[in-house]
Amino acid sequence: MLSRRTILGSLAVLGVGLIASAAAFAHGGPGGRHGMMKRMVSSMIDEALEPANVTADQRAKIYAARDRAFGAAEAHRQTRGAHMDEALALFESDTIDPGRMATFRAQREAEHRQVADAISQAITEVHDVLTPAQRKAVADWIRAHRPGPRG
Repeated sequence: MLSRRTILGSLAVLGVGLIASAAAFAHGGPGGRHGMMKRMVSSMIDEALEPANVTADQRAKIYAARDRAFGAAEAHRQTRGAHMDEALALFESDTIDPGRMATFRAQREAEHRQVADAISQAITEVHDVLTPAQRKAVADWIRAHRPGPRG
């Protein structure tokens, strides 16, 4: 039986890849940075799946979950320009209307929740596709390759 720590670690690893890809899409920018980040995250996902020996069917399901998360992040990224224009209009006004500011903030928070929900759903789908042994293999790969201090 896998420990709670192992299960949470596995989810965290897959989540890191999906969150990084979502963040890359959300922050996009000149030169197609979001495309590069998508390729990097996809490569990391492939590397993490390698020791798990996933089947073609499992890989297809995992890619579908990844692509849905990417899609949610991309949809969010595409609206950034309009949101910035709205934020600047609020800022440039003689006085900031607290109601408009609260509405603006609530809308952005709701959009961020949608992206986070898509990522959470993708992590759940990946979890459900993999066997316990495969989840452990992926979690072990993430532990060995994650950036930052270990311990």
